[in-house]
Amino acid sequence: MTGFAQMHWDAAAQGPLEGIKVLDLSRLVAGNMLSLQLADFGADVIKIEPPVGDPLREWKEDGLSIFWKTYGRNKRSVVLNLREPADREALWALVDGADVLIENYRPGTLEQMGFGPDQLLKRNPDLVVVRISGFGQTGPYAEFPGFGTIVEGMSGYAYRTGFPDREPVLPPLALADMIAGIYGMSATMTALFARQKGKARGQVVDLSLLEPIFSVLGPEAGIHALTGKVKERVGSASNTASPRNVYRCADGKYVALSGSTPAVARRIFEIIGRADMNADPRFATNSERLKHRELVDEAIGAWFATRSHDEALAVMRDSGATVGPIYSIADAATDPHFTEREVIVSLDDEDHGTLPMHNIVPRLSTTPGTFRRPAPGLGEHTAEVLAEAGIAPEAVATIVAGAGK
Repeated sequence: MTGFAQMHWDAAAQGPLEGIKVLDLSRLVAGNMLSLQLADFGADVIKIEPPVGDPLREWKEDGLSIFWKTYGRNKRSVVLNLREPADREALWALVDGADVLIENYRPGTLEQMGFGPDQLLKRNPDLVVVRISGFGQTGPYAEFPGFGTIVEGMSGYAYRTGFPDREPVLPPLALADMIAGIYGMSATMTALFARQKGKARGQVVDLSLLEPIFSVLGPEAGIHALTGKVKERVGSASNTASPRNVYRCADGKYVALSGSTPAVARRIFEIIGRADMNADPRFATNSERLKHRELVDEAIGAWFATRSHDEALAVMRDSGATVGPIYSIADAATDPHFTEREVIVSLDDEDHGTLPMHNIVPRLSTTPGTFRRPAPGLGEHTAEVLAEAGIAPEAVATIVAGAGK
């Protein structure tokens, strides 16, 4: 595990969100992505886990719990069995001192548990309650279970992904959850800022997985309404701009190229020795190039097919074209730009010595995020956190003793 910038955990480090206390009752990716961003910038994120733990702990590669180690960093873990009265009282005590509560139960479940938003805000009027669900808290589908896979299909995203002669393609990672987590961070900070400015006290954030990934489609709703068109799958091409595609080089490697502006498109035709295409009405504008996309790709593809990956990239880049390699994670891990920018960092790990993971995003010049603690063991901080909340030692001991049952 060499080549990555070595970082070290610093429990005393402080980020710009220091003093913000977050209770994260969510499971799996979206909530953990949201609370990770808050934690990376200094919030005290307390994972409230059932005795069996967050299911993300069981997402493993070759038996290694790397998902949890990545998304659990900078957080503390408290185990509460919310079926037990003492544990429920402990959660209320934590709510009293919290700024944010994140949950992703099926809509209505939190209310059935006795922790609905009305009760939470009555107890702590300044609390920001972030409710993550597949389809939102209202609407005909509100009670449907909604993993990211389902909304990636229903949002229209999968319909657009893949090749026209094949089935729609789902993303091979938790894309809907990741996008929702990023939106959730923005919504949480907006609510906290509104509270700070006196425009509101606490409030509820209704965050579905469906709507954030639907927003990725941009203006397609308007396009369909005004033109009747449904954008179809075009593989790695685009039905917005041409040229744009993935091309295979002579050595079998691939590059991605985009000519989204008129100047770059003209430059690309000149580079491949087809300046004549700039004078051809079929390729003179983006609209016309889209109509004749197959001819554009044929000409560009023929040029790449006669050159190695490295040679093609060098020629294109030297001439100002927008082009880049198609990387695997192995390629990214050895790329000098990734190295210099510290896109991947290596952190101390009790099981593996060190463990690479993505750096804190985004980068702030004056108040950057910090690496304060590695992902916690299940219930590692139960006694510590409950004592901080003022819960009596005998009650803490009872809760801790019952956590493993």
